[in-house]
Amino acid sequence: MTPQELDEILTVHWPRVLRRVMHDGSDDWAKGFAKSIARHGKRPGWRPTSKQVWIMRRMVAELGTAQDTELELIER
Repeated sequence: MTPQELDEILTVHWPRVLRRVMHDGSDDWAKGFAKSIARHGKRPGWRPTSKQVWIMRRMVAELGTAQDTELELIER
């Protein structure tokens, strides 16, 4: 994973992944993994392992195929 790809995932996609796993009642492992990546991603110089990269990409891909039941509005 290139540094640019990691930055994109952590800044653009990962917050949405976190919200989805916390909201959908995903299993505890997925919640823990998502929180762990968010925490480690704040450390300068941190690089995910190849297994973490594979899981992160899978979670981001699943996010793109998941159907939202309700639109998230900025203003209510």
